Amino acid sequence: MIVLGGSSRQSLASLRGTLDEKLKRLSSNECTALSSDLFAALAALYSSVGLRRALTDPARDHGSKADLISDLFGNSLSAGALSILGSAVALRWSTPAQIAVALEQLAVEAEATAANSDGSLNRVADELFIFGRLLIDNNDLRLALNTTADDADHKSALISDLFGKKAAPSTTRLLVHLVNGMNGRSVEATLAAYTHAVAARRNRLVALVRSRVELSAAQHEKLVATLTKQTGQPVHVNIEIDPGVIGGVAVRFADEVIDGTISTRLAEAGRALAV
Repeated sequence: MIVLGGSSRQSLASLRGTLDEKLKRLSSNECTALSSDLFAALAALYSSVGLRRALTDPARDHGSKADLISDLFGNSLSAGALSILGSAVALRWSTPAQIAVALEQLAVEAEATAANSDGSLNRVADELFIFGRLLIDNNDLRLALNTTADDADHKSALISDLFGKKAAPSTTRLLVHLVNGMNGRSVEATLAAYTHAVAARRNRLVALVRSRVELSAAQHEKLVATLTKQTGQPVHVNIEIDPGVIGGVAVRFADEVIDGTISTRLAEAGRALAV
């Protein structure tokens, strides 16, 4: 898995905030559609070094980059996906390849949000782990997916045969994208990147609550409703009793990136549940 650093890491953090806004109040199917569009754009970036360079060249003005995106994707991608791409090319990237790395994470996170919306996010995370164990235990499967001699359709069919109706729909979709988008990586390395992105999205949707006292069922329900309304996506709440909490209740998300929007969200949740 490629770890982003410097300006690329900051740019990814900014893009994840943009993705949050685009995903608000979308249905599971709509999240999947956005994910599919981002994967389509990613395939184009992976296929052309020249395109990656053109979209990340700091000497090129943003207007020309936006025009290039419009020319290439204007008739094929949704407005949400085009907006995310427009935001991406306005940011700075340490290397041209890292814009693709970031876009891949956003595409996976969008599908993970689809799973969250239909209640299967934890299942998807577990099934990706199971797939990793299958790769370790089954050398023939690993070789079949890592070979460059086989075509994408056959690899997709192999995934469907292995999982099909047995896995969550989001798991199957992610694995099909995975085997079609390794871009020179091994299937194990690509799975590590996908697993990281799913975990990152799950962390962004889990609220850690410390409270002086036990919350009543009504307070717990109100907290979940408040956070869900603020994020525009179902939020899971983990509660820890801590008598030392000042002000009755403290709320934070497991994700370490706390921006102004999230801070406001947490402040409102805390006021709603003062105990």
